Amino acid sequence: MLMTHNSHEPIADPAAGHHMEEELRSQPDVWAQAVENIDRSALPDAGTRVAIVGCGTSWFMAQSYATLREQSGQGETDAFTASEAFPARDYDAVIALSRSGTTTEVLQLVSGLRDDVRTIGIVAEESTPLGSAVGDVIALPFADEQSVVQTRFATTALAVLRASLGEDLAPVIAQARDAVGSALDEALLSAEQYTFLGTGFSVGLAHEAALKMREASQSWTESYPAKEYRHGPISIASEGRVVWMFGTPPTGLAKDIAVTGAHFENGGGDPMVDLIRAQRVALERARRAGLNPDKPRNLSRAVILDQ
Repeated sequence: MLMTHNSHEPIADPAAGHHMEEELRSQPDVWAQAVENIDRSALPDAGTRVAIVGCGTSWFMAQSYATLREQSGQGETDAFTASEAFPARDYDAVIALSRSGTTTEVLQLVSGLRDDVRTIGIVAEESTPLGSAVGDVIALPFADEQSVVQTRFATTALAVLRASLGEDLAPVIAQARDAVGSALDEALLSAEQYTFLGTGFSVGLAHEAALKMREASQSWTESYPAKEYRHGPISIASEGRVVWMFGTPPTGLAKDIAVTGAHFENGGGDPMVDLIRAQRVALERARRAGLNPDKPRNLSRAVILDQ
């Protein structure tokens, strides 16, 4: 269990998480820049069969995009963590998502694809191994980060992908501008355990929120599709714990959680905006615990494995 300081005690290191804070707060502006300059021709056409791959945070963004693309009727879309993908399937295009452009499993997967499969890389910088390995590159240098813990690069990539499907993200960006400065309930900051839930494309975002909390603050977190929650995981809910729903909750869920005594959180806005709020909770909990999410233990900015 993560032990947190009393909310009235001074932060152990006021500079801890400086980069993460700046980067997560910049998200509305960075999303707007990305959407304004999107090159839709670099992404798959409607009707094509697509796989999107990534590792860690990128995998969760891939899950969200795959759901949105299928739900919008634009074609069969699968999301895989790169190490567990099925590259021999008959895909028209494969999108590889990697902030660093150096992730070993992603590079290995791209190099093993058939020559007739279109490859698209979404990276922070084009001049990376992944940028050189794919046929088309979407570079987002203005969304790159110094913090090991990802915030804005991942969400900016998803904003680009959502816009490529024809979504108008202006309302989402407006909500995000409010979220970066809104007050956070103390119940969210001092809980001993968190469960994040989602439906549709917000399932991937719920998984990402849980990952952010683990990475940044070493918090005890879980995540599930919302309708799976009552098939066992609800047994962990109790007073002093949080169940955080991204998007519209299934009928009866809030009532069932209330019985457990857990705090039920549901912002009601776009799930990407709730993710910003979860990022802020992770940052504050890290600071209260004397941790630095810019340099979390056991983690590096890119995972490069021995060959």
